[in-house]
Amino acid sequence: MKLLEQKLPGFSQCVINFHPMKNVSSSIQVIDRAMALVGVLSRAPGPVSLTRLANDAGLHTASAHRILGALMAHGLIEKSGAGEYDLGVRWLEVGNRLRARLNIRQVAMPYMQQLAELTGETVNLIVRRGDEAVYVERVTGGQTMIQVVQVVGAHAPLHVTAVGKIFLAEDSTSGVMGYAERTGLPAYTANTLITLEKLRAELEVIRREQLACDREEAELGVACIGAPIRDAEGKLVAGLSISAPADRHKPGWAEALKKAAAQTGAALGYPADV
Repeated sequence: MKLLEQKLPGFSQCVINFHPMKNVSSSIQVIDRAMALVGVLSRAPGPVSLTRLANDAGLHTASAHRILGALMAHGLIEKSGAGEYDLGVRWLEVGNRLRARLNIRQVAMPYMQQLAELTGETVNLIVRRGDEAVYVERVTGGQTMIQVVQVVGAHAPLHVTAVGKIFLAEDSTSGVMGYAERTGLPAYTANTLITLEKLRAELEVIRREQLACDREEAELGVACIGAPIRDAEGKLVAGLSISAPADRHKPGWAEALKKAAAQTGAALGYPADV
């Protein structure tokens, strides 16, 4: 599998700036105009009238009113008793989720470093992006022999990685079936779980033990174990894994890994004994 490096974007300001695009389809124009309205509200010190919103966003009043109504239906915009508009609480939910993802690398780093020092192996921080597990941070251990190193930004199908399986274990029965149908559960080695029946059985074990294994399923000779990281609301936001040559894995790593993941979750506000 070819590994790709991907840089995570930096953020220089907290306000949202959206500008209408030109020469796009009508459906994209509607989204563009909606984001223009959101941008105006994000920069405003308080609620804004329809007339001012439309003017600042460069829209006709009737168009702005229509779009604002749709945004209100999704909780993205609220209307005050005075008939003015403001951002809805849904943005707070989105912002909290994004903040957890953006900060998790910094929060997890000291626990990853401790785990890498303890095991001498590579420790990875992984998040989910659609049907893939994405490596967003790594710490290499002090092992002087061959090490397994995943490039930050690399990605792999969920069913062939330890943390990927943790994310699948969090899905509903229909969610797992949908994943299997979309991807076809392709094989990467002879050990890859390529049937829905075997995958479901594995996910049931993961739900009970809160620990997952990649038994040379993505690459022969390489094995991983993974543990979940949850935020203050109990949501699965990431996972930690230890990657090493299969013949170098030790039984004691599992508890150390679960402890590091739990400590990271506790730092994010998840109530757990660490």
